[in-house]
Amino acid sequence: MSPALVTERDGTRPNPPVLGSLAYLVLNLPVGIAGFVFVVTALSVGLSTAIIWVGVPVLALAMLTWRAAARLERRRVHAMLNTYIATPYRPLPEGLSAQWRTRLKDGATWKDMAYFVLLLPVGVAEFTMMVVSWSVSLWLLFLPLYFGFLPDEWYPEVWDHPLGQVDSAWEALPWAALGAILLAMTIALTKALGALHARYARALLGPSRRRVDALGRTAPAATTAPSAGFDFRTHVYPGV
Repeated sequence: MSPALVTERDGTRPNPPVLGSLAYLVLNLPVGIAGFVFVVTALSVGLSTAIIWVGVPVLALAMLTWRAAARLERRRVHAMLNTYIATPYRPLPEGLSAQWRTRLKDGATWKDMAYFVLLLPVGVAEFTMMVVSWSVSLWLLFLPLYFGFLPDEWYPEVWDHPLGQVDSAWEALPWAALGAILLAMTIALTKALGALHARYARALLGPSRRRVDALGRTAPAATTAPSAGFDFRTHVYPGV
């Protein structure tokens, strides 16, 4: 088996549950806001004060923080989207200065930063789609149950154009049927967005295909003798 396909065939192919996807996609808005504000603020303060060396420890702390946040994000993806993301970081050598040089040269560090910056617009779009689609579909689906509590002059309309009048539960049934159709589409949309975001997160927060291939070549037994009990995922990339 090609090592580049192992992360797709070890049980981690994105197939997230509906409720897990819904919760994850809705939470992406506050997580995206927090991540974007932190990264932009820390970089602005650190770079603007680096000339007097005050910004150097600020930048160092910021880098450690977003790497730690990326580890938490991998766990969140794993817990809510049922998708494993392997740890992509290079092993740290001995010596403090060598460790910092390794972190700075590691492309995974900067991909982590890019993920949190981009999570804001992505999170806004995902949050909006989830809130609108679930609200409209459930509102229509349960219209026969609560239409009696609506004002007498109320009637469904779109952009100030009336679509009809609901005066009884029977008249609300067609709208409920439409809501059921929209709900089915919303469930499919939620799972699709969850799977899409899982692949997106794995692309930015996981190891690159080239690195997977390179590490896979160092463990030929894993690709030629899978029955030997070798776990490519946990052997090469410990942790989530």
